[in-house]
Amino acid sequence: MTLALIGVNHKTAPIELRERIAISREDLPETTRALAAEPGVTECMIVSTCNRVEIVASVESAETDLTGFLGRHFGLDPALLSPHIYEHKDQEAVRHLFRVAASLDSMVVGEPQILGQVKEAFAVARASGTVAGQLEHLLQSAFAAAKKVRSETEIGSNSVSIASVAVELARKIFGSLQGRTVFLVGAGKMSELAARHLVQQGAGAILVTNRTMERARRMAEPFNGRVIPFEELYEAASQADIVISSTGAPHPIFRREHGQAFLHKRRNRPMFFIDIAVPRDVDAAMGKLEGIFVYDIDDLQQVAASHMAERSREAGDAETLIEGEVERFHQRQRTVNVAPAIVALQHQAEEIRQTELKRAQSRLGALSPEQIAAVEALTRGLVNKFLHPPMQALKQAARENDSVRLEALCDTWSLPATAERDTDPAKAPGSADKAVGADKGEGVKVSETSGMGSR
Repeated sequence: MTLALIGVNHKTAPIELRERIAISREDLPETTRALAAEPGVTECMIVSTCNRVEIVASVESAETDLTGFLGRHFGLDPALLSPHIYEHKDQEAVRHLFRVAASLDSMVVGEPQILGQVKEAFAVARASGTVAGQLEHLLQSAFAAAKKVRSETEIGSNSVSIASVAVELARKIFGSLQGRTVFLVGAGKMSELAARHLVQQGAGAILVTNRTMERARRMAEPFNGRVIPFEELYEAASQADIVISSTGAPHPIFRREHGQAFLHKRRNRPMFFIDIAVPRDVDAAMGKLEGIFVYDIDDLQQVAASHMAERSREAGDAETLIEGEVERFHQRQRTVNVAPAIVALQHQAEEIRQTELKRAQSRLGALSPEQIAAVEALTRGLVNKFLHPPMQALKQAARENDSVRLEALCDTWSLPATAERDTDPAKAPGSADKAVGADKGEGVKVSETSGMGSR
């Protein structure tokens, strides 16, 4: 099996392309299942945020065409999509995913939202039945690495997010946010974060609208905000100095003619639109009107860049930590891949133990249950001690990726060297651990019922 990762992000593709392949939360399960049905795909998940769309998959061949799936699914010419796609395989795919989860590949390095978004994508894939042993282990390791970055570096200190950058832009335009009326269009996580930052900066009235009224009420309540029915969107918008929009609508909901109407009602007082949705909620043409300022997700990158210098040292420490976690993951995988050889060795030893016990029965005669237990404990202990050195040698050769030594060791005991990782969850790396044993000196788990106790 090959681990493959492809995608586009804010570094490789303009927002005009990203919004054409953005996947809504509602459509993500169906799209994930469609990907899983592609020839050669054995496991998969899709991460879709305002800044990236990425496919992570276990595939039967490195030639499996994941880029083609994106093109076909969204009706895009491959010639348009391919120049913006990045592709990673195996170890590079692991490294990229770990960096994404740890927010080292984000527009705002250290922002906390991406880890939750990756976890949500993984949960969708799990619920859709498209992940099993390999991706389960990979994602759990990625989450652990991201947590380690958070706890062992200061990359998340003075936390910066897309929402906070957007509010900083608003403050620069208006000078002060004291008493400004803010209209939150869409009741998602980004809108909530933006509201918190705005309130901290002294914003006045908070208006909230969403297609689902209950979500709008839940959003408005902590801020004593006023809920606006979605059908009154355009009437209420003219009351706002700042509009932060993140609806997930497939097409712009604010167009040039809306902006002209807003300015007329406001007697040309300026309005500031922060569009943090992909696809965009605000038509770019509206930003050409004098008195209306429109910033989309890519515009925010310029502000985000100003935070990079102060975080560069912490980012360097985080990169070093991630490299260590990637190497540890691959050592772990190599150890898991040698599990068939260790299991075979354990089976050989158990067969010998059982044979010798049966041979000894005629000489030992009838034994009490206590005596049977003592013999069992003795033979199991001897087998464990004899197996420990060769098992450690096999695992060490696997960790060091020393194929020559691994082959020699397997030839010595006529063992299978490695096997393709099974995608059956029951044979996932966690289950292989039980056969391989941790590096604590434990050996084979022999049967509790031997030939001696079966008379």
